[in-house]
Amino acid sequence: MIAELIKQNRSCRRFVQDHPVAPETLRELLDLARCSASAANRQPLKYITSTNPEKNEAIFDCLGWAAYLKNWPGPAPGERPAAYIIITGDTRIATNYWCDHGIASQSILLGAREMGLAGCIFGAINNPKLKKACAIPDELEILLVLAIGKPAETILLEQVGPDGDIKYWRDDQEVHHVPKRTLEEIIVSSYE
Repeated sequence: MIAELIKQNRSCRRFVQDHPVAPETLRELLDLARCSASAANRQPLKYITSTNPEKNEAIFDCLGWAAYLKNWPGPAPGERPAAYIIITGDTRIATNYWCDHGIASQSILLGAREMGLAGCIFGAINNPKLKKACAIPDELEILLVLAIGKPAETILLEQVGPDGDIKYWRDDQEVHHVPKRTLEEIIVSSYE
């Protein structure tokens, strides 16, 4: 059911690194993105995938992993993703990608959850370093990076507390807590 997949689709930051993600699995996920909506049907997104351990390490080193977890540099060896998808925009097709990369990312990650995998969307990217590490042509603008793998952490959704703090956090058992605003707080008006 889609509602359950959406609730399970949290930003996973620790994975079972030695659980492989097949290149064909990434192709299946990219086919979901390919079939997703695109502004003016321009379809300017292009993808770079990696399941190669050495290339994965190079991509890992280009990403900012968790801004709210100040003393955590990212997953330790053994907890890193088995695959990555780099989402780029082809400047020969468009220079404004609207929300295409967000729609594509959601489609990919919902598909991953359905397969028992999880992921994390990265916008905190060292673009020059990643362009060099993956030999990304100049006409492709890096938009997002998705980490994909078998999840190795428990993530709980909970209501934002009375202090209004929306920062995610980890407890002593390493459970990742994600505060969410209530439905009543986010609906501004309802004309019925």
